[in-house]
Amino acid sequence: MPDPRWIACARGDALAEGEMLAVVVEGRAIALYRVEGTVHATDDRCTHGDARLSEGFLIDHCIECPLHQGQFDVRTGAPLCEPVTEPVPIHAVRELGGAIEVALDAR
Repeated sequence: MPDPRWIACARGDALAEGEMLAVVVEGRAIALYRVEGTVHATDDRCTHGDARLSEGFLIDHCIECPLHQGQFDVRTGAPLCEPVTEPVPIHAVRELGGAIEVALDAR
């Protein structure tokens, strides 16, 4: 696998602990989450309904969709409860030089 192409999408200080941030990376809607000091990235669309996960509720490593209350693990994208059954895509993410960077093709 080739080295991932990292794309800066936000300042690190723009994302506080326990918070979410919606960004667009190369035309793709991404949700960023900071949990226990680590940044995670998923697509910003629920796989069940047309809802933005960044408008949901973040509790620990769980993001709850604001539309039908389906939940995903932000670390793995795995669905945690009904009505969601399909995982949400996750993306490699890192912090470097005060910036949050995402690699869309690294997973």
